[in-house]
Amino acid sequence: MLCTRLTNANILTMDPGHPVARDLGIWRGRIVGLDEAVTSLPAREVVDLGGATVLPGFIDSHVHLAWAGLKRNAPSVAACERADEVLAVIAEAASRTGAPGDWVDVMGYDQRALGRHVTAAELDAVSHGRKVFLMHDSGHGCVVNSAVLRLLPAGVPHQDGFLAEGAMVAARRLRLPYSQADIADAVERAARTCLAEGVTAVAEAGIGGGLLGHSPVELGAYQLLREQGRLPLRVQLMAAADTLCPRDAHVRDGLPRALDLGMRTGFGDEWLSLGALKIYTDGGMMARTAALTAPYTGMDHTGQLQDDPERLSRLIVDGHLAGWQLAVHAIGDRAADLALDAVERAQRLRPRPDARHRIEHAGLIRPDQLPRFARLGLSAVVQPTFLYSFGDDYARVMGPERTPWMYRGRGFLDHGVRLVGSSDRPVTDGAPLRAVQFMVERASASGLPVGPAEAVTVEEALHAYTVAGAHACRWDGSAGSLAPGKRADLVVLGDDPRRVDVFRIGGIEVVATFVDGREATEAGQL
Repeated sequence: MLCTRLTNANILTMDPGHPVARDLGIWRGRIVGLDEAVTSLPAREVVDLGGATVLPGFIDSHVHLAWAGLKRNAPSVAACERADEVLAVIAEAASRTGAPGDWVDVMGYDQRALGRHVTAAELDAVSHGRKVFLMHDSGHGCVVNSAVLRLLPAGVPHQDGFLAEGAMVAARRLRLPYSQADIADAVERAARTCLAEGVTAVAEAGIGGGLLGHSPVELGAYQLLREQGRLPLRVQLMAAADTLCPRDAHVRDGLPRALDLGMRTGFGDEWLSLGALKIYTDGGMMARTAALTAPYTGMDHTGQLQDDPERLSRLIVDGHLAGWQLAVHAIGDRAADLALDAVERAQRLRPRPDARHRIEHAGLIRPDQLPRFARLGLSAVVQPTFLYSFGDDYARVMGPERTPWMYRGRGFLDHGVRLVGSSDRPVTDGAPLRAVQFMVERASASGLPVGPAEAVTVEEALHAYTVAGAHACRWDGSAGSLAPGKRADLVVLGDDPRRVDVFRIGGIEVVATFVDGREATEAGQL
C-alpha cells in the first residue's frame, strides 16, 4: 500500500524518460512510480491536486541560512537613504543593547544608497560606548566604530572605519562566537522561509570560518537541529577553507591539509551532510572588491584577491588532493583566471574526472574563459537575481563591453557548462521562481536589459534549480527529478511556469512543499 498518491496533477518530472505525469506514488518518503504504475494501487492518502503543477523541490545551491536568520532578528538600515537615518537606527539599537562595551550588530548596510560610507567618527557619536558592527549587505565588508578599531591588530587596513574582506574577518574574530543554540534558531527561521518558496534542499556556503562563519563549532548547530527534529529541509554544509589544518596523515594518503578525523565531502546522511570546501579568492561587486583584469569603470582600481595568489592556488590544489569537492568563490574575471589555473594544476597532479568542482558566482566571465570551464568540468553556480536587484549599478561599474559577461546563462550552456541556480540569500531575494523569471527576462528592476543574449528558456532555468542543482551537490541519485527511487521532495505550484507569460512566473503561488512525501509544515526528519 502506498503512503500517498498524488493525482490529477500536471507533474513536470524533469526526467527525460517520463517528462510529464498525472499520478505519483509515494512510499516511505520515496517515489515508487508514476501514472499507470501507481494509479490502481491502494494508498493511505489520495491527494487530488485539481490540475496543479508539480515540480521537483527546488535546490538552492548557495545560501547562508545562519546569516539570513540572524539578519531577520537584527536592527536593519536597509530602508535608509541618508547617512543621518542610518545613524539614527544605530543610536536606537545601541541605547537598547546591554551595557557599555557590549557589541551592537546592525544589518542591511549598503553605501550605494547613501552615496558614501558612514565613518567610524559618525558611529562614535551615536554608539553610547558600545562596539558597533555595521554589516554590509554583500557580506564582504562592514563599518565599525573607534572602540572596535582600537582592538584590531596593527596593520589591519581600513578606510575611516570601513573594513573589507580580510580586515572584516579580523574584526569578527575580536568577539565571542554565537552559541550553537542561537545559530540553530537562526537557521530554522531561514529554512522555513525557503520551504515557503518551494525550496527543499540547500547548500550552506561556508561554515566555521571564512568571511561568514559564526562559530568554530558551527556544524554542531545543524546537528542540534537534526537531533531535535527541527531541521525542516535538507542541508549540505560547505566547510570554510581556513578550517583545514596540516595533519600528520600517512604519506600515501596525500592529505596536505584536512579537517579533524579526515572528514571531507560526502560525510553525513540525506538530511545533513558535508559538501564542498568553500574557498574565497576575491570579494564582491557591491563592495567593489571583486578582482577584475581591468579597472571598474570610473575608478582607479581592479578590486582585490583575498590573499597572495600562490597561497590561494596552493589552497585549491591541497583541497583537491585531499579529496574534497571544491566550491571556489570567484566573482571577477581575474579571480576566475586564478581559479581555473589552480583547478587545472590540481587535476594534472591527481586526475579526478568526477570531482564536480564548482565556481561560485562566476559574476564576470570573459568569452575566452568559457571553454576552460567546460574543459575542466566545472559547474557555474550563479545568482540570477543579483542582476535584477543590482543590475543598474553593476552595469555602470562594468561598462558596456563587460556588462554582457555578467552572471551568464546562455554562454555557459552553449559551451556545455552546467548552469546551476542559487540565491546567496540573504544578499538578495531568494525565491527560485523569481530567479527563473529573471534568467529568461535578463532585465533589472528598472527594466534595463542586462546581457539579453545570455537569456535562457524557462525549461533551462527550471533545470538549473532542480537537475543541475542536484548534480552540483552530488544528490543526482536521489533528487533533482521525480523518478522512481528518488526522494519525494516536490513543490506544488498554482500555475505552470512554462505556460504563463514570463513576467508572471515570479508571482506563481507556491501551494505546498513536500519533503520526504510530507507537507513542509510537518516535515523534519524520520
